[in-house]
Amino acid sequence: MGATEKVADAAAQAREAVAAVVRGDAALLEDDLAEFLGSLTAPAAVSSQSVYEAALRRSLYEPVADAVGSKVGQEALPPTAGAPGGNRAPLRPSMVYWAYRNYRGFPHETGNEAFSADLAVVRRAAVAVRVMLKAFVAIDDIQDGSDVRYGEPALHVTHGVPLALNTGSWLIAAVLRHAEDPAVVDSLVRAVESGFTGQAVDLSTRTAETRAELIAAPLEERVAYWESLAALKTGTLFRMPLDSALAALRVVEDEQDILDVAMRQLGLASQLFNDLTDFVPEFGGGRIHEDYDGLSNRVFLELLDESTDPESPRSSLSGERLKAYVLGHPKLESTLLELAAEAVRLKLDAKESVYRVCRSDLSAAYFDLTIERKGHLIDRLHETLQQRSGT
Repeated sequence: MGATEKVADAAAQAREAVAAVVRGDAALLEDDLAEFLGSLTAPAAVSSQSVYEAALRRSLYEPVADAVGSKVGQEALPPTAGAPGGNRAPLRPSMVYWAYRNYRGFPHETGNEAFSADLAVVRRAAVAVRVMLKAFVAIDDIQDGSDVRYGEPALHVTHGVPLALNTGSWLIAAVLRHAEDPAVVDSLVRAVESGFTGQAVDLSTRTAETRAELIAAPLEERVAYWESLAALKTGTLFRMPLDSALAALRVVEDEQDILDVAMRQLGLASQLFNDLTDFVPEFGGGRIHEDYDGLSNRVFLELLDESTDPESPRSSLSGERLKAYVLGHPKLESTLLELAAEAVRLKLDAKESVYRVCRSDLSAAYFDLTIERKGHLIDRLHETLQQRSGT
């Protein structure tokens, strides 16, 4: 075997080793999640024969189990016989565990036994983050009027709006209690505040007042509005796992700042992807050309130029007129391509920032495997738009 082949073989072995650690951590999280869910939905203090118990199961335990145990989302690691997690459902890597591996080491490294207390805190934080994200989904689907989530009926469709709203709110309280560590709890509370603040700004784009102000604003202000909104909503979904882990591990502030910027960039890249898929059938699926009742889509905000057409959105807030205006805009295709390229750049910049704090090549590979479960779709979207435009 030549030198080049040896290097390639060593790299492949390193990737396999990292993948095994990622899978093991993800399987551990699934075990902890199942234990958490079991503790919520089967309290020993309630008689299994009582009317109260039956009502509680129907109105809380069953919606909770549905909210936490379904709507998987992006699959990262398919079931594999003989590997950690075995033939169970697809495993999803956690940024919480990436932080633990980066700052406390990998299983084969010496001295890891000294960090058992840190691992215990991280395990609880990982469960709290996962369930918190499920709670956000339940509430967000109600507010956005989304009937489907990841190919399944949304929680409010299967259980009704009142129970779904109650379930999401209850889960937030439950995971704050589960996290235990005061620093982790504080990070989660700040994430909840940011998420709901972003949701308020997003919902405002559906009001006549904010729509009129956005339409009248110059491009720079419209983009700044979108960036603030995306950082609060989507950016929070990326920052929350890392923030909770960094709080648990007491990571130094300078590195927290670097990672915070990187997660903000990933949030913007992800939101750009979400906005663009409304115009690309290969990625938008059944929701293509549907989300036109708000002005939070970056594409819309880019194309609200100074048109002289009296029927343009500058003089009318009609959703159908906005839709016709955007789909018929001469700069639509070039704008889609430019924004897709921006999403790719943001993702790459974020990864470069994270590499600066990675303690090893193994840690960098762990991060790549974790983040590319959606990152590769951002690249594919850009490639698709390039092909569509002939560039």
